[in-house]
Amino acid sequence: MLLDVIRSLYQYNVWANHRILIAVSKLTAEQFLARAGTSYPSVRDTLVHTMSAEWIWLSRWKGSSPNAMFEAADFPKLQSIQTRWATIEVETQQFIDQLNPLQLGEVVSYVNTRGKKWSYPLWQQMIHQVNHATQHRSEVAAILTHFGCSPGDMDYLVYQDELTLSK
Repeated sequence: MLLDVIRSLYQYNVWANHRILIAVSKLTAEQFLARAGTSYPSVRDTLVHTMSAEWIWLSRWKGSSPNAMFEAADFPKLQSIQTRWATIEVETQQFIDQLNPLQLGEVVSYVNTRGKKWSYPLWQQMIHQVNHATQHRSEVAAILTHFGCSPGDMDYLVYQDELTLSK
């Protein structure tokens, strides 16, 4: 059951990320880089942070502990973010596809970017990652709405309704 929940949350995460990226594509270059007053300086910076967090968690689950997140400056345009994120999504899906219920309960240790060691069950880390992405998508959604480019409703049940309607 928990494995089904994790798989569903990660499918939702991809759906919600894509919905945000579609709305971001409507921004001007100036809006994309404008100071936003949220956790990260701009839409671009927030997206890069969110993408980087997805990558760093996946790396940890695969046994490595990267010591730094991506640099926002390395992703000057939305296209560069979309290209890198697509690769991360494929790798994440491959990881999830090979999971079994017992692995979700295994404790995964890692060293964070500040050099501190942490350990949590895999399922907790995986739920944390989706929740973290939701926080930052919400920040981007607020900025997008301010610029007149709202991504619309992004609730989990909206996603479920869209799945049901597409069948």
